[in-house]
Amino acid sequence: QVQLVESGGGLVQPGGSLRLSCTISGNILRTIAMGWYRQAPGKEREPVASVNSGGSTNYADSVKGRFTISKNDVGNAVYLQMNSLKPEDTAVYYCNLRGYSDYRASGALDVWGQGTLVTVSS
Repeated sequence: QVQLVESGGGLVQPGGSLRLSCTISGNILRTIAMGWYRQAPGKEREPVASVNSGGSTNYADSVKGRFTISKNDVGNAVYLQMNSLKPEDTAVYYCNLRGYSDYRASGALDVWGQGTLVTVSS
C-alpha cells in the first residue's frame, strides 16, 4: 500500500516560517500530482498548494507569495515552505497524492497522510 507521512508542524509566531515535509512510500506506477491541504477548526478541508509530475505548481490565493511547494527529484517527498505565517494559517495540514498503482481501472490512487498541526500564535 501507499503511505504518506507528514512532519514539521508545530507552534510558530506570526510572521515566522515553517517547513513541512511529506515522505511517500509504496508501489506507485505514476504520480499525477502531490499537494497540501489544510483544515482549520470548524471548517472544511481546503487545498493549499500542489505540484504535478512535470513540476508545475498551483497555489490557493490566500497563500500565494508566502508558501512554496516543492518535491525531490525521485518524487518520494514533497515539501511546503511557509513564510510570513498568519494566525489564520492555523490548521492541520495534510499531504495528498494522486496517481496510479497499475494500469487497471482499480489502480487509481488518492492517498492522504495523517496530518500535522500548525499553530500560528504569539
